[in-house]
Amino acid sequence: MKILLTALNAKYIHSSLALYCLKTYAKEFQEHIFLSEYTINHKEDFILQEICRQEPDIVCFSCYIWNIAMISNIVDNIKKILPYVTIILGGPEVSYCAEEVLTQISADIVIRGEGEATFYEIVKGLITNTLELQSIHGITYRKGNDIFSTQNRAPIDLNDLDFVYDNIDAFQNRILYYETQRGCPYCCQYCLSSIEKGVRFLSLERVEKDLQFFLDNNVPQVKFVDRTFNANENHANHIWNYLIEHDNGVTNFHMEITADILSEKSLLLLKKARKGLFQFEIGVQSTNPHTIKAIQRNTSFEKLKTVVKRIKQYGNIHQHLDLIAGLPYEDYHSFRHSFNDVYNLQPEQFQLGFLKLLKGSGLREYAEQYGIVYRKNAVYEVLYTKELSYAEICRLKQVEEMVETYYNSGKAYYTIACAIHYFETPFDFYEALGDYFLKKDYYAVQHSKMELYSILYYFMIETECTAEYQEILKDCLKFDIFINDYVKTLPDWLEEAPDEKQKRWDYFNHTALIQQKIPHLAEQTPKQLSKRCYIGFFHYDIFSENKCKKETVILFDYGKRDIITAKYMCYQLV
Repeated sequence: MKILLTALNAKYIHSSLALYCLKTYAKEFQEHIFLSEYTINHKEDFILQEICRQEPDIVCFSCYIWNIAMISNIVDNIKKILPYVTIILGGPEVSYCAEEVLTQISADIVIRGEGEATFYEIVKGLITNTLELQSIHGITYRKGNDIFSTQNRAPIDLNDLDFVYDNIDAFQNRILYYETQRGCPYCCQYCLSSIEKGVRFLSLERVEKDLQFFLDNNVPQVKFVDRTFNANENHANHIWNYLIEHDNGVTNFHMEITADILSEKSLLLLKKARKGLFQFEIGVQSTNPHTIKAIQRNTSFEKLKTVVKRIKQYGNIHQHLDLIAGLPYEDYHSFRHSFNDVYNLQPEQFQLGFLKLLKGSGLREYAEQYGIVYRKNAVYEVLYTKELSYAEICRLKQVEEMVETYYNSGKAYYTIACAIHYFETPFDFYEALGDYFLKKDYYAVQHSKMELYSILYYFMIETECTAEYQEILKDCLKFDIFINDYVKTLPDWLEEAPDEKQKRWDYFNHTALIQQKIPHLAEQTPKQLSKRCYIGFFHYDIFSENKCKKETVILFDYGKRDIITAKYMCYQLV
C-alpha cells in the first residue's frame, strides 16, 4: 500500500511541519508513507500528473486558505483518473466545517483538528485491513451517499511526538518550523487558535534536545509556530536563556509573542541576546479600544508600546508589527490613527493585513451582526464593513502596497523619514503616495529599484516643497541608494560632480583616516577598497534630525551588512 502525504506550500522555501508530524507519528508504517511537497505557484496539471504518476492508494492533503481552491480541483481530477484512490483532507481549512467540505469536494475522509493519532489509526486500519471508520475519533467520512462524523478526539501529550527533522539535508535552503506548545490562552475572534481551550507544552528537557539539533547543524532560521510563544513566562524564558547560552552565532529564531505581557525579567534576559539571534512578530491589530474589546484581544497598547520601544533600544532583535483592516468599529479615520500609532514605533517590518473571516472563527459567526461583508471563497477577505466602505478598503490597499514597496523593503528609509515631515502624519504620506501611483498608472507595471527612487523623488517635487528641501531629498535618496545597493549608475537627477571620482580615490589612499575611522578595513589596499567599498559625497548631515547643511563624506562597506536591517554598513569619514 502506498500513502502519499501532500502539501501545496505558499513558497518553495516553506516546508510543511504538519506532514512531517503525521509521518513521524506513524513511523511503524514508514515504508508505506511518502511525502510530496509542491507550491501554489506550480501548475495544477503538473501536480496532478506528479501525484498520479506515483500510483498511490491513499492521497492526503494539508488544507489552508491559500491552497484549498487548487486542492479542490486536483482532488476532483484524481477521483476521475484514479477512482479507487482514498483521499483524506486535514488542516484548519477543513476541520471546522467537515461535513460541508465533503459535500463540495470529492474526498473520502476529513481529519478534524489535531491529526497525528487519527492519521495513525486510519493508516493502521487500512494496512492491517481492520479499518472501522465509525470507531476512529476526530473524523468525518463519506459512506455511500451519506456523511458521518465521529466524536472529537482528545488532545494528545506533545511529548509523545517524536522530533521530525532527522535528515537535515532534505531541508537545505528552506525555513524549518518547530513547535513547543499547542493552543492559545487568548480568545481573539479573528483567529482559529481561540477554539482550542488551554495550552499544552512540550517538556523543556525535550525542547533543549530539539533546539540543540538546529544549533549543531547551523540551520539559518527556525520559525516557532507557537501561537503565543510567551504564553507561559517560565517556559519562554527558559528557551530564550538556553538559546542565548548555546548560541552558534548563525541561527535565527522567529517567535510570535504578546509584547504587553513581557516582564522586566524577560526584557533583561532578551537584552543579552546576540544581535540577530531572535526575531519577534507582534500582533497589534488595532489601537481602537472599542475594536480591541469586540475582538476580545485584551491587550494594552500602552504597555506594548513601552516594550517595543525598549527592545528597539537594545538594537538586537528584529521586530515585525501587524495591523488588521476591516475589524469591527474601525472606520477609515480610526485605522489611520492605529496606523500612525504603530508606525511611530518604527518596527523593522510593518504589515498591514486585511481581515479574513476564517471558518470556525468568532467573527465569521457574527459577521452579519458586525456588518462585515466578505468574499465567498478562500481567502474570505473582507470587502467592506459598516464602518469601512469598499472604496476605502481599496485605498487602504494602496497604502499597504506603498508600505511594502518603500518601508518594508528598506529601500527608502532615510528619505521617507525626511519626507514624512511634509505631511501631517505618516499615514497621510503613504496615502498621498498611493494616490500618486494611481494617478500616474504606476500600479500597472513592475518598476526597477531606480525607477522607484525616481517616482518617489518626483512625487515629492510635486508637493511643491522648497528648493532647499529638494536638495536635502536628493541627499537622502542618494544615501538610501548607496546603503542598499552597490550601484555604478545613478538617475540623471542625481548625477555626481566631475571631480568626485578623483576625490574618492584620494580617500581610498588616505590610509591614516581609514585606520582611524574603519579599523577592520585598514589592511585593505586602495584598489581592494575601491572594489569592496564606495564613497559618497553629501551636502547635508544625513544623520542629523534636522538635516543641517554640512559637507559630509561617507564610506559604504559592501562586504558587511547590519544583521537587523540588512543594510550595508557605512562610516562617516568627514
